[in-house]
Amino acid sequence: MDKMPSYFHRGGETSLLGQTIPQRFAEVVARYPEQQAVASLAQNQRITYRQFSEKIDAAAKGMLSFGFKPGDRIGIWSTNNIEWLIIQMATARIGVVLVNINPANRAPELAYALQRSEVQGLFLIPSFRNSHYIEILAECAPELKNSHIKSTELASPPAELKSDTFPQLHRVIVYDPQNSLETMRPYEGFTLWQELLEAGKAVTDSELEAVTASLDFDDPINIQYTSGTTGSPKPVVLSHHNILNNAYFTAQQMNFGSRDSLCVPVPFYHCFGMVLANLVCFSVGAKLVIPSEHFDPLLTLKAIEQEKCSALHGVPTMFIAQLEHPDFRQFKMDSLRTGIMAGAPCPAELMKRVIHEMHCEDILIGYGQTEASPLTHLTTADDSFERRIHTVGKNLPHQEVKIISTETGKIQPSGEIGEICFRGHHVMLEYYKDKEASDKTIDNKGWLHSGDLGTMDEDGYLRITGRLKEMVIRGGENIYPAEIEEVIFNHTDVEQVAVFGIPDTYFGEELVAWVRLKQGKELSEQALREYCMENLAHFKIPKVIQFVESFPMTVTGKLQKFKMKALAISQTRK
Repeated sequence: MDKMPSYFHRGGETSLLGQTIPQRFAEVVARYPEQQAVASLAQNQRITYRQFSEKIDAAAKGMLSFGFKPGDRIGIWSTNNIEWLIIQMATARIGVVLVNINPANRAPELAYALQRSEVQGLFLIPSFRNSHYIEILAECAPELKNSHIKSTELASPPAELKSDTFPQLHRVIVYDPQNSLETMRPYEGFTLWQELLEAGKAVTDSELEAVTASLDFDDPINIQYTSGTTGSPKPVVLSHHNILNNAYFTAQQMNFGSRDSLCVPVPFYHCFGMVLANLVCFSVGAKLVIPSEHFDPLLTLKAIEQEKCSALHGVPTMFIAQLEHPDFRQFKMDSLRTGIMAGAPCPAELMKRVIHEMHCEDILIGYGQTEASPLTHLTTADDSFERRIHTVGKNLPHQEVKIISTETGKIQPSGEIGEICFRGHHVMLEYYKDKEASDKTIDNKGWLHSGDLGTMDEDGYLRITGRLKEMVIRGGENIYPAEIEEVIFNHTDVEQVAVFGIPDTYFGEELVAWVRLKQGKELSEQALREYCMENLAHFKIPKVIQFVESFPMTVTGKLQKFKMKALAISQTRK
């Protein structure tokens, strides 16, 4: 029998939300004012939707009083906390573009993010564990550290910052989720959270409403960093329309509403947290539960039981960590019903354990990418177990997907492998001020080329088979080898480097670096690892560093990473 003809799939016809984020949120607040919006267990705080709205408006007024306006860019560099949520919704309230910055970033990565997206304001926390954010930022911008204020009295806010390193940056605001910085300015150039709120009292309700009323749902509202095939992180610009509808349709597919509560151990800076958790809750009036500032399996289990959460999100490694925790059996999980597992392939055995041992019968598998706001595909509770394991479901409403030949660009027959392409309301606006890269990713007919390989059956179910890119997915984090290669190559003793991923039973994939040193140079694995720790986030540091004399290459001089990968895998099995 002949194969099916050329094929693409369009999602269902549920109506799109033609609203900005603050418009939708105002409707939710009006409907559920006294319902809990957020429970932050690490901060021992709970707020209703009415209280949440008031805090959002106070922060938004403070931003306006400091001169921020629609289209400006404010970064946030922090772990998970209530203030992160307030800042997310306050920037949306006044049309300021929120720039998400990974809390694991080190100084070079932070500087790149601030410069590349031309950040004009920055919110950050003082520190978390061994990451001292204030000191890292001050290292990047010494202007912040001109003099130390030892007085415990709250002084007037500093004048606008003038930074040679970051010429666009004129305001840095520090807040402490644990409230230990109530009256202490760390350095002269920092503004305190309380000063922001105090300054906002000069802005009237009508002035705030006028700014919100001027916004359009197609306006940019968020920049999230991803990486292209070159390895350089790319700032993805997303609109209200992009991420609000993505969140809303995700909630619909989860059968998730105002009576639900979602436990969120995934980081807010990531699209999984900001869109598929935060906005999912705030678009339907559900409760968002923050178990801890950073993922902790025990605290997540405690939160599920204590708050009787009906939903749980996470990457596979997070679910594994909870199931394998020695105290897992002590917790009641019977309140769980649904949630999303995404970010890496889900083994069948893990899915079975989540369904039966965590009572998460309607757990869904998701797929997408930051450039697509981020979710493109999601299984449903009605799908067979086989489809929930071996596919990523069908595309969400008002999205189109097609599979094209990597050689001809023509649509593939169903069942044939090709590159996955998307088109619809969820496709990003652009890479910030990078037309060349934007045009390479989105063609002149509006199709976003994912760089991922897959097949699609006659019913529209998508199966991921591989990647055109060299991207490595480690524990849900997308890692691009070229970025790591650039850092290692910059070491004075290194002549050549190749970084690639190999399978790992816990993280899905782990990083391997093959390194050739310059003639006559000596460098230990530990010394190179310490160098990486100074210049890369912890999850980007290769697990295996191997010094080699040569690399397998093609006749044209291109590295053959598939041969390196095969050898590395065989070595791990010995």
